[in-house]
Amino acid sequence: MFGLGNSLVYQLYNKPCDMRKSFDGLSGIVRNELGRDPVSGEVFIFLNRQHNLIKLLHWQPGGFVLYCKRLEQGTFTPPEMEAGNTVIKWAELVLIIEGMQIREYKQKRRFKLKK
Repeated sequence: MFGLGNSLVYQLYNKPCDMRKSFDGLSGIVRNELGRDPVSGEVFIFLNRQHNLIKLLHWQPGGFVLYCKRLEQGTFTPPEMEAGNTVIKWAELVLIIEGMQIREYKQKRRFKLKK
């Protein structure tokens, strides 16, 4: 079953990506530039230079899944991030894909199990 959700970790590659890359090319970026393991179960997010194409690479048991969306009009706007940080939240990914940009927000405290 294909699916993404709040329980996954999302890593944003914050440089423009050549969208001709597929599973192996994107996995190479994950391993060599992000220093992450592409089969970790995390979701890796890539945008092209024009920000009108987004790809998400996700390892699920048995193989990779590649989600892709191309906008016919408009752009994807990634959140502003601190240097060295590549993790975004599920809610931020949804806002990127839906074309919503929030200038300032405050996250309300929620209960979280300690691991």
